[in-house]
Amino acid sequence: MRLPHGPVDPVRLAHTLGHAHGWAMLRRRPSANDDAPSDPASPLIGGCDAIARLRAQVSRVAKVAAPVLIWGESGSGKELTAQAIHAQSDRSAGPFVPINCGAIAPSLIHSELFGYERGAFTGATRGKAGLIESADGGTLFLDEIGDLPKDLQANLLRFLQEKTICRLGSTRNIRVDVRVIAASHVHLQQAVASGAFREDLYYRLAVLPVTVPPLRERRDDLITLAEHFFHMYASEKSPRLKGFSNRAIEAILDHDWPGNVRELINRVRRALVMSDGRLIMPEDLGLTRGIMAPTPAALDDTRMRSERRALRECLDRSGHNVSRAARDLGVSRTTMYRLLSKHGMRE
Repeated sequence: MRLPHGPVDPVRLAHTLGHAHGWAMLRRRPSANDDAPSDPASPLIGGCDAIARLRAQVSRVAKVAAPVLIWGESGSGKELTAQAIHAQSDRSAGPFVPINCGAIAPSLIHSELFGYERGAFTGATRGKAGLIESADGGTLFLDEIGDLPKDLQANLLRFLQEKTICRLGSTRNIRVDVRVIAASHVHLQQAVASGAFREDLYYRLAVLPVTVPPLRERRDDLITLAEHFFHMYASEKSPRLKGFSNRAIEAILDHDWPGNVRELINRVRRALVMSDGRLIMPEDLGLTRGIMAPTPAALDDTRMRSERRALRECLDRSGHNVSRAARDLGVSRTTMYRLLSKHGMRE
């Protein structure tokens, strides 16, 4: 085998060996629960293939202490994934400290992360531990790590290498024992290529990469998630609101969800407040705008299928009690029998 000419890049070599070592450690630690059903208490809700793969990844990376880099679109659930890793790790009894690197003012981020001593700056009347120090014994979650300023990236790299921090205004190093999980909605390799992110820090963080699927790749979970959030925020709804109409379900399934799970949560909460009836409608979710009008024939066919599905679901829920099913649909028994006859459904 011919070896490439020229010197070996030690940074890339260290990353490659670290990455291989991390996954080798995972394979050396089989668990009796690897093939068991997912934990019902897991924050990663759903049964589609994409979320099942994510749960399997979480279960494996949680077993080791190597850094994890989570990639996913905004609103897809990166922090929930980090929480799941922490909850299944040996550090679950310790703190989980999330830090949104893009939400802290650049002038404050150093003191917020590393802390400061009394007199370090005007107004520092007493010393304060930073967020990194407060995560000692647990997990430090660095969300949107790509937004961290370049000068702070160097300080973070030093912490990852030495496991010590130095508070602002101090010369004393403090040892901190944390497991680091970072996340980004941008591909950090592209940020490295553009010079916006340090290559050595990227290699230090990306030992175990995990990808969170966008909601559009979890279409089988859409209704499960919508109903979960309906019950989670049930205190915000009127007592007479019972659930989603079939039209609302179809609107949810037809939407592309560019804002991912966060958008779904927001739309469901909006509907809980805005709905005036017993069932949530597409208008309550704000999902009627921009829908192309179907042809009359297609509209008739869609309406027939929707009616038939609604009748079948109501009958199943009511134990095939026609009177109860009619009440659930908000129609009279006479109308119910007429609809059953129209669709050839005999009860």
